[in-house]
Amino acid sequence: MTTLEHLKTSTLAFGRRLMGTAAAAALGLGLGLAVIAGAPAPAMAQDAAAQAGKPALWVLRDADSTIYLFGTVHLLRPETVWSSPVVNQAFDSADQIWFEIENPDDQAAAMPLIQRYGIDMETPLSSRLNATEQSQLNTAAEAMGLTGPAFEPMRPWLAALTLSMAPLTKAGYDPESGVELVLRARALEAGKPIDGLETIEEQLQILSGMSEDAQMAFLRSVLSDYENATVELDRLVDAWAVGDVETLEEIGVTQMRAEGEEFYQNLLVKRNANWAGQIDTMMDGEGVIFIAVGAAHLAGDDSVQALLEQRGFTVERVQ
Repeated sequence: MTTLEHLKTSTLAFGRRLMGTAAAAALGLGLGLAVIAGAPAPAMAQDAAAQAGKPALWVLRDADSTIYLFGTVHLLRPETVWSSPVVNQAFDSADQIWFEIENPDDQAAAMPLIQRYGIDMETPLSSRLNATEQSQLNTAAEAMGLTGPAFEPMRPWLAALTLSMAPLTKAGYDPESGVELVLRARALEAGKPIDGLETIEEQLQILSGMSEDAQMAFLRSVLSDYENATVELDRLVDAWAVGDVETLEEIGVTQMRAEGEEFYQNLLVKRNANWAGQIDTMMDGEGVIFIAVGAAHLAGDDSVQALLEQRGFTVERVQ
């Protein structure tokens, strides 16, 4: 997976927070995993993989603390089966539930930030595009019930995110079926405290802080791969649903790092290090905590688990 493809993977995590705007009306979603471009689907069908219901789960413990680490996908078809007795037991035993952000569905908090970081009234998007790119954007916009002019005030990263969501929701991927929203609903019903490792603003700053060239490359990649999005997401879900961390590392970490160290550091390593530091502090307390973050953050040499082990913790895979 190239750096640009990883951006599509990561930024789907923001889509859910853009619901309610006219320009993002077709959006539906977490920073984690969702769409991968440029690789064929494996022989295993998505439904067969999903029925296994064994996404990876890790645990670290000391005398009075237990923390579970669960990798997620932010956008799933409703029929995808991913829960398992092991995950359920870990979740039910937890005193606290942590996600990347506390509430991925907080539109009231998200919309002013979208205006601040995603809208540029002085530079129309069309001024950044050549004729071919504008034609591609118009076609994609029409497919989601919009028009090219609706994208004019958007910065390239926001336009790319908006467009990347449309074919997935059309193919039956539902933001309400994303792992975080399902787990959050369960936590609320059970009266479990919920917290976040980051804020919405911190996540949006990652995208808006990309260089203009990087944002445009992201948009061009979305436009060129628009028709392949569903097959690509199916491949990701196949690997995730059976706990195939090696494949997740290959498509979500290794190739992204080879393509661009800067994005790798900003999107994964720095955030993983921040989270590992927070988890280290949590271990000073007591009780049971269940943490759910995008699956790419729990794969590879710079994963949250690896960074925790560098801090002296033992992290055990339990599923």
